[in-house]
Amino acid sequence: MWRPGLTFKLSVLLACIGVLTSGATGYYAYRANRTLLVREAGRSLMTSTELLARRSSVAIDDIAADAQVLASLPSSATVAQADDGSGKNAARERLAQVFFSFMTHHREYLQIRLIAREHHGLELIRFDRDASHAVRVEQSGLQEKGQLAYVFDTLALARGHIYVSPITINHEQGAHSAQGRPTLRLATPVADNRGTVVGVVVIDVDLARLLERLQVDLPGNYEVFLANEWGDFLVHPDVSQTFGFDKGRRIFMQENFPTTRPLFEDGRSAVMLNGLTQPDEASSRILAFIRRPFGSSEGNRFVVLGLSRPLSDALNGASMLGGSIVRIVLISSLLAIILAAMFARALVQPLQTLAHAATHFFADHTMEALPVRRTDEIGVLARCFDRMRREIRSQIDGLHSRQHELVHLARHDALTGLPNRMLFMERLEEAIRDAASSGEPLAVLFVDLDRFKQINDQFGHSAGDDVLVEVARRLQELLTGADMVARLGGDEFVVLINGPRSAGPAPGIASRIKQTLDEVLLVNERRMTVGASIGISQYPVDGDSAGALLLNADAAMYAAKSDGNCSYQRYQDLPDSQRNRTAKGVVPQAQADDLAAAQDDADTVF
Repeated sequence: MWRPGLTFKLSVLLACIGVLTSGATGYYAYRANRTLLVREAGRSLMTSTELLARRSSVAIDDIAADAQVLASLPSSATVAQADDGSGKNAARERLAQVFFSFMTHHREYLQIRLIAREHHGLELIRFDRDASHAVRVEQSGLQEKGQLAYVFDTLALARGHIYVSPITINHEQGAHSAQGRPTLRLATPVADNRGTVVGVVVIDVDLARLLERLQVDLPGNYEVFLANEWGDFLVHPDVSQTFGFDKGRRIFMQENFPTTRPLFEDGRSAVMLNGLTQPDEASSRILAFIRRPFGSSEGNRFVVLGLSRPLSDALNGASMLGGSIVRIVLISSLLAIILAAMFARALVQPLQTLAHAATHFFADHTMEALPVRRTDEIGVLARCFDRMRREIRSQIDGLHSRQHELVHLARHDALTGLPNRMLFMERLEEAIRDAASSGEPLAVLFVDLDRFKQINDQFGHSAGDDVLVEVARRLQELLTGADMVARLGGDEFVVLINGPRSAGPAPGIASRIKQTLDEVLLVNERRMTVGASIGISQYPVDGDSAGALLLNADAAMYAAKSDGNCSYQRYQDLPDSQRNRTAKGVVPQAQADDLAAAQDDADTVF
């Protein structure tokens, strides 16, 4: 089962961090850009709203100026003062032509009237808008208007002042196209030369057509809102929401858009809302509302004008930027993944080196160099590990050296360095197995030094040790590489001869050994001879086991030692009786005593 390593885990972690960072940055940039675009669109919309409000004020001022021009005509005062509306009146007809000219050039005017103070506010001149034409109302259709607020309120004004009525639905009978239309009335007093107000000039304006003319420069997807000082909608994209007070159900702007409430209650001058931050109110649009005074003196004190535009228009740029941000995030994420993999590899590689060094601590081959030159925490760890590794390797090498020494001491003689009894018996058993499979013979030579005890007693153990070392050296020089010499203990040595040389030449080898050991030894500047007795046993004639061969060679050696004239003795040459006793492991006490006496009586040569 595959298990992810530290490099993979760290790469995934760093890549996730990089991808999340890129994604979060991109998302934040996208959201921030949307907010900035909506905010900028809101400011632009607020500017458009202020411009529309300014145009509206200018348009109303222009209408007021038209009313003042008509009221300032001398014929207006003459007709209003002296005419009762009956019969023909040249001055009235000339003035009617002027009124007709104003109606013709201002399509938003629904009515223009001259109303006298006398005769209960009788209309003396009246032009109505009928479809696209201006129609003069004949004498029979003229009405008394003195009881209406816009008449008596205007009559109470001084010359040059303007009355601005509330925006209402025109319910006056016989008003042609004006009837049932949202209407704004502007009126001004007509005064004679003495300043006495003798009548009023009233202009009824079609509010819808006026706003249509004012917003001609606005984009087609802009929507206009207008509310009076109480919040009643006067203009709304949904016509059913307008003039609710005229239908018995009032619909307030501050209820549909709670954000606008400070405009009506706290006197704030402007508010703005959008569907991004206020989706419950603005849905998918951006809206800007401003509060502006309405009229110069009488009538509504202020109105609230608003514009809205689709939120999607402002976010088109954000959508394009969003696509760019997605591409940037994808590229950044890819780079983050690549860099994360490279960084994780660079970070984990020295750790892997340390891990490899730890897992192959006892390997014999040269270990990979550790990052000990780094100055960071990994370098500190590498230096500590390298120091620990060197110390442990030094200790282990010392232990191995001592272990090898112990193994060598366990299988070799400490004085002469020759194999001891244990190692010799192992090699002998191996040689017997090889000889059994190959059919070749082998021989065991048991060597016992004749005069070693006297040397040891007379000159001390140190001299005896030197003699043993010299004997071991001479035996090793005499034998070939295939043969083996071992020290069994004391002054006893044993020689293993393998192959064909063990059959015929074995007595010759024994003779050379005897001759070599009979030569003078120089020990501590003293000349001496030690001599040796040698017993020979051969496989398979004299035994088929290591123990039997060694025992029989020992018996032959004692036989040779008891015979002062013979330097060596083969086991197979011994009498049958002696071989039988040896086979039973019995050595006569007389033979042992004779051997001891012979060794005690031997001469030492200086």
